[in-house]
Amino acid sequence: MIKSARKGIVGNGIETIKNLANSLSSKNYHGSAIFTAEPTNDQRKTLEDICPTKALFSIKENSAMGLDNGKCIMCGYCSEAAPQTIKISNKPATPAKMKSQIIDYSSPQTLPSEKSYDQIGNELKEKIQKMFGRSLAIRQVDAGSCNGCEIEIAALNNPIYDIERFGIHFVASPRHADVLLVTGPASRNMTIALLRTYEATPDPKIVIAVGACACSGGIFGDTYATTGGIDKVVPVDVYIPGCPPRPEILLQGLLLAVNRMKI
Repeated sequence: MIKSARKGIVGNGIETIKNLANSLSSKNYHGSAIFTAEPTNDQRKTLEDICPTKALFSIKENSAMGLDNGKCIMCGYCSEAAPQTIKISNKPATPAKMKSQIIDYSSPQTLPSEKSYDQIGNELKEKIQKMFGRSLAIRQVDAGSCNGCEIEIAALNNPIYDIERFGIHFVASPRHADVLLVTGPASRNMTIALLRTYEATPDPKIVIAVGACACSGGIFGDTYATTGGIDKVVPVDVYIPGCPPRPEILLQGLLLAVNRMKI
């Protein structure tokens, strides 16, 4: 019985996947929207009207369209309305230091090169060791999230992603944290708590907005109950779009944040 149990528990070998590039290209993954052609005047009006978060907008100067990934919740309504112009890809949107950098345009853009999860993680581990000489401590803050982003953040600690092998761990107190990983649209009931958490975190500190809600308010928008994004409450250093963003993209955002941090 003991042999059988041992085989069932450890018989699968190493669970941690070193190269997750294939998982990023799963045909079933509902990723970010991408333009496949320049929309017509009629299509631009239709796309603007159908987008529930107003992530799609027209640019009058050159008759192009923009897609704000910080607002996009990847619902797919746009691709249903104009399948020849826009489609939902199986790739997630990438993090950025400024909001303007998470906007895609219908005109051709240069796409960033892809790295495997393990490549990003090892690069991040090297940066952490060089800057801190120790591990990177993260405090996750829920500022009114639907809990979708929390599920992806929790996955960072499972045997598949195993973020602690890169010298990154989560802490219970902001006083022990280097990074604040904030989700949700910053509901007005959470603004004081978020601000106090930010003030309790020692300098130097990095604030990362995780998901469309934290970046822009997402599906909740800017209402009487929400502030329309956490940058209305605290300074944000890195924006990670997505609804919700995948663990691979969360790690990429952390790497971007560490690159920006100055000791």
